[in-house]
Amino acid sequence: MVASPLPPASAPSPAYRWVIVFASAVMLAASVGFILSGVSVFLVPLERAFGWSRGQVSLINFAGLAGIAFGGIVMSKASELIGIRRTIMIGAVTMSLCVLIASFANQLWQFYTIFFLGGFLGGGSLFAPLVANTGKWFKKGVGLAIGIVTGGQALGQGLVPYLGGVAISAVGWSDAFLWMGIFMLVTLPLMALLIHPPAPAPVEPSKLSRLKTAGDGPVHQLSTTTIIIWMSIAVILCCSTMAVPLIHLVPYAQSCSIPLSDAGGIVLVMLIAGIGGRVAFGKLADMIGAIRAYWIASAWQTALVVFFTQFQSFESLILFAAIYGFGYGGVMTTILVSMQVLTPIARRASATSIVSMFGFFGHAVGG
Repeated sequence: MVASPLPPASAPSPAYRWVIVFASAVMLAASVGFILSGVSVFLVPLERAFGWSRGQVSLINFAGLAGIAFGGIVMSKASELIGIRRTIMIGAVTMSLCVLIASFANQLWQFYTIFFLGGFLGGGSLFAPLVANTGKWFKKGVGLAIGIVTGGQALGQGLVPYLGGVAISAVGWSDAFLWMGIFMLVTLPLMALLIHPPAPAPVEPSKLSRLKTAGDGPVHQLSTTTIIIWMSIAVILCCSTMAVPLIHLVPYAQSCSIPLSDAGGIVLVMLIAGIGGRVAFGKLADMIGAIRAYWIASAWQTALVVFFTQFQSFESLILFAAIYGFGYGGVMTTILVSMQVLTPIARRASATSIVSMFGFFGHAVGG
């Protein structure tokens, strides 16, 4: 009997890769969306509840960002040892429990510890591993795929503070933490069960030696270390810029006598526009190259961010936020796509996590 050839299922499934994209987008929306901007709507309520200063409560945001920055490197390495599904399950459960436990905190050090752990073991286990895993499922169109995944994160960065503001207005900050944590504890582990790496495609023996000679990465003259250094410098500057409206737009709008629920809506509109920007710039990266697309997105963000303080009304802020958000949304997507196309597969997850670490530090500086 002649042995049958390997079935098509041995290669990445064209259909299931979109399940990977969807599940990754949902997980990043809830987890990283909360770490990056969800805390912003809790700043004023915590100030009023405990009499803390803006600087003290802003360090809660810094603790979460520091956690996800360092945790991304450690947990990306862990995913290579224990597998991505176990790693992201750790992240899903930890992130959910940290948000839930925050509802019972009443000391600054408790909030700092909770959100650092949520960032380190929660967001750190999810961001870089999910992005790197998504890239493995796509031979072509990786920019669009990562654009959709990061678009989900952008939706979370707008939806989490918006729903958080509504919840705080309805039940108070403590119960808002509680119900958001319960929702994450139900949703994130279910999404984690859908995630796995693609099965390796079968390779004909005649091609094996040629592949070993060619290697698994792009052909260019820059070393991976050089790429990491330059992209890290770029990302810390870009992310420190984008963090200013992400963290301070809600408090700024409140200082303009705009209610909290409406102020959260401004950020939601900005980040919904950012979803379109992430998908559009991901597709643009497939068309003109990742670095060129990154340059355009970065120039858009830098040129417009300084004008936010020129607007004080709800209508003008929400309109300008949409225009700014479309360009800002493409920045992180094009950076991540650049890391996918410039680094070899063997170092892609760790390289992405290092660059992401500097991005999160940029967020911390800007926030």
